[in-house]
Amino acid sequence: MKTWRTGKLGELVAFKTGKLDSNAAVPYGEYPFFTCSQETLRTNTFSFDTECVLLAGNNANGIYPLKYFHGKFDAYQRTYVVKPRDTEVLTTKFLYYALRPKLSELRSFSTGAATKFLTLTILNETEIQVPPLPVQQRIAGILSAYDELMENSQRRIRLLEAMARALYREWFVHFRFPSHEKSSSPAGRGGCEGRARLVTSPLGHIPQGWEVKKLGDLADISWGDTSTTNASYVEEGYAAYSASGSDGKLDHYDFDRTGIVLTAIGAQCGKTWLARCKWSCIKNTIRFWSQDERASTEFLFIATEGQDFWPRRGAAQPFISQGDAERINVLTPDRAMMKRFTTFAAASLERIATLQTQIQNLRRTRDLLLPRLLSGQVELPVRTNTKTRAQTL
Repeated sequence: MKTWRTGKLGELVAFKTGKLDSNAAVPYGEYPFFTCSQETLRTNTFSFDTECVLLAGNNANGIYPLKYFHGKFDAYQRTYVVKPRDTEVLTTKFLYYALRPKLSELRSFSTGAATKFLTLTILNETEIQVPPLPVQQRIAGILSAYDELMENSQRRIRLLEAMARALYREWFVHFRFPSHEKSSSPAGRGGCEGRARLVTSPLGHIPQGWEVKKLGDLADISWGDTSTTNASYVEEGYAAYSASGSDGKLDHYDFDRTGIVLTAIGAQCGKTWLARCKWSCIKNTIRFWSQDERASTEFLFIATEGQDFWPRRGAAQPFISQGDAERINVLTPDRAMMKRFTTFAAASLERIATLQTQIQNLRRTRDLLLPRLLSGQVELPVRTNTKTRAQTL
């Protein structure tokens, strides 16, 4: 510990900010787009190609997303791009972990009423402990192992999501569902070979026996039930869905069931999230779930996914009204096909929920270990040229 020193961020790092507006986000864009949201968005441009730490400069609840990235990306104009001034003194990966315990402190120091802001004055005066370079690398290596396990689980989640979307497109967009050849004519034969017999509908041609229903007839739809003024945010609690997705934790929950949360205003207007177990949703969101066996909640989540699906009003500030949501047309198959698809989708989403729980447990373990490593409380093996010795940090 005698070789550790305390340094101010203003002396140790350089701060830059992005230049883009939040509306620059593009679904499935080529590059990551870091904003003040917990979720990393996408865009088709990049302004940075480097290793750095990304820190949100504002947040309505004072919960500032902190991320590490190495590569090409773009950033929102109120997102800080943070890099060590000298990587022989401070490594970027260690900086990322050293800043994590500081987030609660930064939240208490931030300014603003409706929206909290992190100013350079606050950041420059923030202090962190800086151990020798080999110790930084060892600490970052231990903590990175947890992050790599979490990223592996995230990749599996993305694969399961892609599989569910692909099956939906195959069955309900291209109409290549099981036994579709048998329904190629009213009598079950002839007609256009390999295609289900199609009839006209408000959504164009659809298989015979299927229907088009209003979302309001299939789902229980309402605005978010929790106001930000009454929300009590905690480190460990229940998922709170805002216009930015799962944005922080609350000390209470409003629902204990599977539901869908729709961002109804702002840059992410039309973005949906599947909420499971205990959760709440707050301002600028619409929540809904199935109330009709003709369309399960799992089916509705995949069917309504994608910002282009939703009719948005306004230009500078897009929004969706509850009435807009209720009037959306949704294609519903026959009950047997719905049951078959829901069985597959529910199994995939259940596996995703299990992986998300594993990620939460890994994150919790990492965050418990992190302050002990940063304070030197954990005895680490440090390799020398001749042997491995224990050095108490």
